[in-house]
Amino acid sequence: MSQAEAPATAVTPGPAAPAVARWLTPLELTVLGAIWGASFLFMRVSAREFGAIPLVEIRLALGALILLPLLWNGRAHFTRKHLGPLIFISAINSAIPFALFAWAAQRAPAGIAAITNATAVMFTALVAFALYGEHISKRRAIGLVAGFVGVAVLASGKTDGESVWSAALAGTFAAFLYGIGGNLIRRQLAGIPPGAVAAGTLVCASLLLAPFAIVSWPGAPIPVHSWVSAVLLGALCTGVAYFIYFRLIYRIGAPRASTVTYLVPLFGVVWAWIVLGEPLTLSMAIAGGLILGGVALSQQRK
Repeated sequence: MSQAEAPATAVTPGPAAPAVARWLTPLELTVLGAIWGASFLFMRVSAREFGAIPLVEIRLALGALILLPLLWNGRAHFTRKHLGPLIFISAINSAIPFALFAWAAQRAPAGIAAITNATAVMFTALVAFALYGEHISKRRAIGLVAGFVGVAVLASGKTDGESVWSAALAGTFAAFLYGIGGNLIRRQLAGIPPGAVAAGTLVCASLLLAPFAIVSWPGAPIPVHSWVSAVLLGALCTGVAYFIYFRLIYRIGAPRASTVTYLVPLFGVVWAWIVLGEPLTLSMAIAGGLILGGVALSQQRK
């Protein structure tokens, strides 16, 4: 589940928020964007030592552990008919996309994956149109085209003379899977509290990936800084971040909470620049502008 990885479950906001929420909501959105943006930094730091699959297993297991209370509170909403969809959604909305982003982190700067992650919003709209016949206005269509042009620009760029197309395509395919998963969650897991859905998918994804992580676990000692990054990726960027995200969903609704999508690429690039000294290339700047502009258009409604 992205970062915009979170399940796209429609939730009606609760009672009118207190006055403090006028400043609390923007603060929480900014903090959430900063945390999810940092996830690409942590993957970049630790993916090479752990490998993609073991790192993702740590991320899923720690995130699931923190969100277990939400799963326990919502357990009564799950029935046998939900088991099959839950397993499938766990694979395409958590296990595989997380692994793709970790794989990309081994091959390209953190900002590349952070920028491609933003396309999940556009893919969600495109999948809803292709599979369920949801209407796409001319404005949203222009936004989709602009976003995908941005992906092409990003894939054609180079960093330090090295092509980044494989990482850009891996991140884009992960975002495409988020688009499928978000639509399936709304239709197959409707009526289940979103926090329980997030916790359930993380638990299932962790169990699905565990055998592969055991087989591919690195034999060489793993440096301390990689362990710290892996733990922060799971506990902070998955468990704590999802908790904040669902607080926002319940208070202000899913559409407004999803505006965090605009902040994640920005923070992803900034953290990589500050901590790792990774540059913002011209192709990344152009692609980021096109993709975020496309996201803005694709989210607007009449």
